[in-house]
Amino acid sequence: MYNNKKIAGGAGTLLAAGLAAFAYYKYSKMSEEEKRDMVNNLKEKAQNLYDQYAPAELKDLFAKKGPENAESRFGEGGTYSS
Repeated sequence: MYNNKKIAGGAGTLLAAGLAAFAYYKYSKMSEEEKRDMVNNLKEKAQNLYDQYAPAELKDLFAKKGPENAESRFGEGGTYSS
């Protein structure tokens, strides 16, 4: 016999799959402008969350480095080997 956890887990999975299918359907029916606006809106919200809540140590870790730093790690003469 099935216990309640197995049934509930299957229903949750089915619900998540249904929501994903619905989201894909809605996205596929959007115009290119609506898609672009949605992505830009999400990027703005993510940047605001990052600016407000990310600790300084994390920001320093992911701070953008100049191209000279990238070349020194992976360019010719670097110490990277496969």
